[in-house]
Amino acid sequence: MKPRSAKPLRKSRTLKKVGLARALSKLGYCSRSQAGELIRAGRVKLNGVVRRDQETPTHPKDRIEVDGAPLRASAKIYLLLNKPRGVVTTASDEKGRETVYAYLPENLPWIAPVGRLDRASEGLLLLTNDSEWAARLAAPDTHLDKTYHVQIGRLADEFLLDTLRHGLRTVKGDFLRVKQARVLRQGQRNSWLEIVLDEGRNRHIRRMLEPLSIAVLRLVRVAIGPLALGDLQKGATRMLTSEEKRALDRTRR
Repeated sequence: MKPRSAKPLRKSRTLKKVGLARALSKLGYCSRSQAGELIRAGRVKLNGVVRRDQETPTHPKDRIEVDGAPLRASAKIYLLLNKPRGVVTTASDEKGRETVYAYLPENLPWIAPVGRLDRASEGLLLLTNDSEWAARLAAPDTHLDKTYHVQIGRLADEFLLDTLRHGLRTVKGDFLRVKQARVLRQGQRNSWLEIVLDEGRNRHIRRMLEPLSIAVLRLVRVAIGPLALGDLQKGATRMLTSEEKRALDRTRR
């Protein structure tokens, strides 16, 4: 009788440890910077012991308390905001400017923006408390298309569109390009362009138009991958539908 071969041992799945401040953020309690302040103030306990180092390693099964109250993971939230122009994409601003958090519904757990829109830009902004999902969505190797409608202070021609598609050097020497560019409509002195990017450089479109001496009058993000802004009013929010969430997940595979 042939001896039975031994079954290979399964590798045990190790749960990743993260710093204490990040753990508070992942639980949806506050931002990492706010968590750092709470930890330094001695208001956070890890397994019954006050910890003042925000990088103290934590395990998913550890018990974390803030001001004596135990923390539990919040339900995952995926929110879409039509960001108005002139609003900054931060939790607080040292200059006292209005932030996107002024437009969020009350009684939400802590949520953070997925990427950014600069103060002068407007349109589709995602916010979530699912930090791992946000990181995957914003990762450069995802090459997720982002579509913008851009009003410029001159009439566009095919030479300009080709220049944007083929790429150029910015004032600071970076080489940037766009994936797609086309004219949406023209007035007597300005044009609306539709521009698609598949990489997320800071102020990408504005930096490309700067060496061409082209003024950006408005810049609106209207889509991220398959997710469209639609007719959501300026400053309004809504939750993503389960199908929208699945569609975004499929683009990241």
